[in-house]
Amino acid sequence: MDEHTWPCRIKSVRRKKRLVKTDRDKQLIQLDKRRNELWEQRKKSPPIALEQPYQRGWKRFFVLREDVKCGPHAEFYEALLAKINTTHYHHDKSFKHKKRRKWRYGHVVKKQILHEFDLYHWNNNKAGLSEQEKECFTRVETYSIKTKRLEVKYVITEPWRYVLKIQPHMVTHKKQVSSELEQELAWIDNYISQHYLSPRIHLLTHGKNYRSRDRFAEQSKYINKIKNIPRYSQKEVYLALEL
Repeated sequence: MDEHTWPCRIKSVRRKKRLVKTDRDKQLIQLDKRRNELWEQRKKSPPIALEQPYQRGWKRFFVLREDVKCGPHAEFYEALLAKINTTHYHHDKSFKHKKRRKWRYGHVVKKQILHEFDLYHWNNNKAGLSEQEKECFTRVETYSIKTKRLEVKYVITEPWRYVLKIQPHMVTHKKQVSSELEQELAWIDNYISQHYLSPRIHLLTHGKNYRSRDRFAEQSKYINKIKNIPRYSQKEVYLALEL
């Protein structure tokens, strides 16, 4: 009997294995989509006002200085502050963290600065900065040892106009928690973590990873090997390259 006249085509062993793997990948993609939907539902759930607000640590943020607040451009700098302000939270009012110094541990005040924009966010201007507000920033170029490339950021030129203020962090609202949503989300997270499915899901949804320095760094064949070497003479460098 000819195989083409059979009522159904018999699948090979290799194709059966491939179909099982493909079906498994489709299930992981649907599981990841369901988890993202649950996250969005929890994120968009309306907050509920508490009957008795309570304090949960302290928060520190920037405010306009008193002399600048009395100046003629107070409204302009107040509007700019709303776009570049940063807020830090801490359990202690001193905002100190443990740091090791010369084989000993001490406490140092945590550093806090105004928001800085990288080149991508500066060009996109998602913060909504006007042309007059952009004039208050300075372009700063630094070489990153970690990524081995030049990084550009825009920093505010006059940060002295703003000072830090500390006040209690009061919790007045609480997210509305759905028991069914949290139970399903906890089951998905436990299932993914127990079976170590995160790498496979990331591969299916985002593709293979790549390092930023491999993408943006200069290729080795274009690097000038005798440039920026002040401690050696040019003759010594040529001799080293010939060897």
